Amino acid sequence: MAQLLVFKSLYQMLETLVVMENITNWDEIVKKEARGVNDYDLGEVDGVQPEIAVTKKGIVDKEKFYLPKKLVERFDGDKVWFSISKEDAQTYRKD
Repeated sequence: MAQLLVFKSLYQMLETLVVMENITNWDEIVKKEARGVNDYDLGEVDGVQPEIAVTKKGIVDKEKFYLPKKLVERFDGDKVWFSISKEDAQTYRKD
């Protein structure tokens, strides 16, 4: 059982490295839709910093999420998918 958990963790680590390697220009994700686990709406990517992608959600009272780039699962050209749940995203939220 423990070996399966280690393998799963290594697989997730490799998957993250592949995604980060595929995004060569992080500015490409700016102004793209951001989604989390179960299609949770994280708003739109507003900017990128060395280790963080900043998203804004809402029209009037905008919520900002400061999400670690290492949580990016994939980018399909239109949407950026983060491996974060709605509950965990609140940790990275600032108004």
